[in-house]
Amino acid sequence: MVEISIKRSIDDLDIFEGLFVVGLDENNKDLNYLSKNTKLMDILNRHKVIQEEHLENIRKFGKNMILSLNDGDKLLKILLLGIGDGKKLNEDKLRQLGGIISLRAKELNFPNVIISNFYSSSSQIESIIEGLVLSLYEFNKFKEDKADKTLSTFYVNYSVVIVTTDDSNDGNKIDIGKIVNICEAVFYARDLANSPPNVIDPNALANSAKTLEKMKNIHVDILNQNQIKDLGMNGIISVGKGSENEPKLIIVEYNNSTSTDKPIVLVGKAVTFDTGGISIKPSDRMDEMKFDKSGGCTVLGIMKALGNLDLPINVVAIIPAVENMPSGSSYRPGDIIRMYNGKTVEVLNTDAEGRLILADALAYGVAKYAPKCILDFATLTGACIIALGTNIAGIIGNDNKLINKLVSISNITGEKIWQLPLSEEFSDLIKSNVATIKNIGGRTGGTITAAAFLSYFVSDVPWAHFDIAGTAWTQDGTADKSYNPKGSTGFGIRTIIKFLEQYQYK
Repeated sequence: MVEISIKRSIDDLDIFEGLFVVGLDENNKDLNYLSKNTKLMDILNRHKVIQEEHLENIRKFGKNMILSLNDGDKLLKILLLGIGDGKKLNEDKLRQLGGIISLRAKELNFPNVIISNFYSSSSQIESIIEGLVLSLYEFNKFKEDKADKTLSTFYVNYSVVIVTTDDSNDGNKIDIGKIVNICEAVFYARDLANSPPNVIDPNALANSAKTLEKMKNIHVDILNQNQIKDLGMNGIISVGKGSENEPKLIIVEYNNSTSTDKPIVLVGKAVTFDTGGISIKPSDRMDEMKFDKSGGCTVLGIMKALGNLDLPINVVAIIPAVENMPSGSSYRPGDIIRMYNGKTVEVLNTDAEGRLILADALAYGVAKYAPKCILDFATLTGACIIALGTNIAGIIGNDNKLINKLVSISNITGEKIWQLPLSEEFSDLIKSNVATIKNIGGRTGGTITAAAFLSYFVSDVPWAHFDIAGTAWTQDGTADKSYNPKGSTGFGIRTIIKFLEQYQYK
């Protein structure tokens, strides 16, 4: 398995053993942090590596060059890595640099890497480690030669030493194992989201969730179609009844606090494939609708990460899993559905299905668990992509203190979110003449009217809704980041784990 360690000095390392990474700053040509290793500096100076004028372009952020230098009968393999302006390095740039290092090492099949000290704090080292690991995710299990492999051979054999030469950032406070576990929880979510709909249907997703029960402090319940119907969750039943694959309600409980400590509830939309139902989608890019389960996959990834941590909290995940298909048994435009909390919904478009299954799950979470707060995750609206693009998720809710905390954490994790307003005018747009509300509010403000719909089902519990339609997988316009390979991104997992670690909301 990937092995990452932190050392204070280069002196006791064999610099010829693997790939040696040297960070080049645009504004600071001084590499004094390497000077403690006389042998290395002698080699670099002898070959005039540092003084070469053509290295100026390499100093730009993300630029890099491989140098192979002979030293007697040994070969020194150096990755010159541009870090741009070192004073402007933030967590996400360091995460990207970590990813570039891993991808170059993998490309050249150098499983041993030494990274020299171009960073200045423990938090910067943590970000580099995240990039080192996240960038090596592969989804190859449906390729003939990779069918039985969940992690690449390179990843399993990968070894990185991060060198710090300043006692103030020696890495003693960094829990490398925790970081790797969280990254591998992201891998788990990416695998689920990337899997095709003939492999991950509601039952298969439930079976995967059930495997989490082997982890510490986790209990899993799976409710079948009859149980869901008996509870009065007619939103879930209506959306799922057009498919031969019956809906499931997945409930994962992480209990590591007192029984009287109210939990935090996480809800994730898991439409394992979304045709749009009777209001069928255009065929173009419909294959991407396997990603409509990404909210549920994110929540399962969070729970898997918690199973490897020891946070003294209680967390409940609720994932309504359905397949939205057109058939003789499908729900229809014009139907009126009585939801779990008794409110009625007029269906005007069967492709606005995610809010129906989320609504039942949210209302159930509020009624059963009386949570401290409730967060939901969904690839809910194309309108969010129009509003915010494919690099920023929307967040909407009823509690600014909660939202501000989440936004501040997202700025650290690089999983950017932006708050959209939720005012009474948007609630007016979803009022129905024949029911309590309708499931669409017209062309304007689609992301917000969808959230306004959900607000009817959370009572007065502090709540935040994440619309991850643009960020759950790489799409047109997605920023090229080394740690986000093509496909599912696992967006939100790292942010929520950091939120749960810091949680003091009352």
